[in-house]
Amino acid sequence: MNERKEARRSGASSFLFARTVCGSAIASGSTIAAFSLLNCLSIGYNSRYDVNEKGETRMAALVNEIAFDTSRVNGMNLHTLATDKFKTTTLVVMIQQELSEQYVTKTSLLSMVLKRATARFPDTRKLREQLDFLYGAIFDMDVVKKGERQVLQLYMEVPNEKYLSDHTPLLEQAVQFVGDVLARPYLENGAFADKYVTAEKEALRKRIESLIDDKMKYANQRITEEMCKGEPFALLANGRAEDLPAITGANLYQYYQELISQNPVDIFVVGDVDRSEVAQYIQQHLTISRQPEKRLPAANQEKPVTSIREVVERLDVNQAKLHIGCRTHITYKDDDYPALVVFNGVLGGFPHSKLFLNVREKASLAYYAVSRLESHKGILMMMSGIDAANYEKAVRIMKEQVELVRQGQISEREMEQTKATIANQYRELTDNPKMMIDFAYNGVVSGRKRPLEELLGQIEEVTVDDVKRVAGKLAIDTIYLLRDRKGEA
Repeated sequence: MNERKEARRSGASSFLFARTVCGSAIASGSTIAAFSLLNCLSIGYNSRYDVNEKGETRMAALVNEIAFDTSRVNGMNLHTLATDKFKTTTLVVMIQQELSEQYVTKTSLLSMVLKRATARFPDTRKLREQLDFLYGAIFDMDVVKKGERQVLQLYMEVPNEKYLSDHTPLLEQAVQFVGDVLARPYLENGAFADKYVTAEKEALRKRIESLIDDKMKYANQRITEEMCKGEPFALLANGRAEDLPAITGANLYQYYQELISQNPVDIFVVGDVDRSEVAQYIQQHLTISRQPEKRLPAANQEKPVTSIREVVERLDVNQAKLHIGCRTHITYKDDDYPALVVFNGVLGGFPHSKLFLNVREKASLAYYAVSRLESHKGILMMMSGIDAANYEKAVRIMKEQVELVRQGQISEREMEQTKATIANQYRELTDNPKMMIDFAYNGVVSGRKRPLEELLGQIEEVTVDDVKRVAGKLAIDTIYLLRDRKGEA
């Protein structure tokens, strides 16, 4: 018994460390971390670069494919990746919902209420004790935005019992726990308990309202709202505070029943597992009364860019935030996507990119200067921290970098460095089960699965002319400046 308690303590410690490292993949994470995370999740693969006798950097041919085995179990999609690379087993459940005013706040609140208690563990303390019993298992729920889809996701990570002296059937118990959360929630009088709903409504209200405290995240949301007015993508994944008063335990439970029975559900399992055993556990413990799957509306509304909008907002800030939002007219499923990834890398994805070198290093106008892609919506965002007095000059130089790429003024070294740096991100992808899952789920959401080997070949074949072509499709939509209350706009 003492050995078991000690194992639980050490297990909890190691998994807490893992959570600290990759928790941003589950929750919002820091904005800076999100830059590389979005790039990794959109384009990740496992590869390496070799240098030949001429000093040329070329992508190596050997690739480790991320190959999930997919089947239907209880009306849900089960994706299993059996590998002995990890000493833990990762389970992720993704439930898709259209991003809309009707559902956005309820879906976000639901993710918070479901993780408070279950029928078997009717209070949060007992639920946490069960996680401790499972050797410090990690569990969380949250919502994310992928284009114009809102995804409710459940994450769980447990040690693989094969590597423990005590061979408790942790995988089955973890699946049972997931089933408790998703299929057997804690109810009072046929509805979610008012005490939990009230507490989580207040917590969600504070989370939404605290966005303004992180000025970089706030600026990113504000330009998204301005740029995508009238489009679902303008909505914050966490929802709207003004919706909360109307939500009750009863109507939230009714919404839960509709969501869990009709919407697309994808279950991912990564670890040293037997596929048939996983399917058996899911069939036994994750029993949901599923109806014919709801067909979600087509995603990715697009507006033509007729003119560039400029928006200036004033708050008490020391450093101005300059964000330039662009429509790429290319998404993850499109043939030009690999060239778009390279374009983003050349423009502002890395420290060797044009934005960093010319806006920050040479002109000394910015504290940072980067670009990132939202690959499911087809948006590229250039972001910079500047002194407000340098606003016009910074905008001019940032536009100039886009124009240089359009003209094909890209050196061979820039292309090589960009592809090599992307390759390093891909290599890291297969070291993280959650990121492998996100990569695979991009294919589910977009409707186009991209085998890693195929994507690697496409990235390698991208030429300067390809980058010029996708740069030519780019249209600057909105320029947003968050600045102090002093001086002229």
